[in-house]
Amino acid sequence: MKQYLLSIYQPEGGTPDPEFLAGVMRELGAIRDELEAAGCWVFGQGLHGPETATVLRAEGDEVLVTDGPFIEGKEHLGGFTILRASDLDAALHWGRRYARATTLPIEVRPFQGDG
Repeated sequence: MKQYLLSIYQPEGGTPDPEFLAGVMRELGAIRDELEAAGCWVFGQGLHGPETATVLRAEGDEVLVTDGPFIEGKEHLGGFTILRASDLDAALHWGRRYARATTLPIEVRPFQGDG
């Protein structure tokens, strides 16, 4: 089975209402349980805000270190899940579940290689 990255993009701004967030987290937990039961779960985790990022950029013989994020935007990578799926359609099925649960954009991308 191929591995796929499901990237969860969050808008700028504060944390959602605690009651709403609790419901999202319950649904994400249920999806993770289903992924584990199906043998598709690899890894997933939320990320700290983009202000905690550090960017490394090679320039000649030096590597410059700057506070992140790499680019300014209205959305940032807020978390991700790596899963195994038989094909893109199966990965998109799980991506749709994440999109419904989080109400956020989900990008689904295959890893290179056969497995």
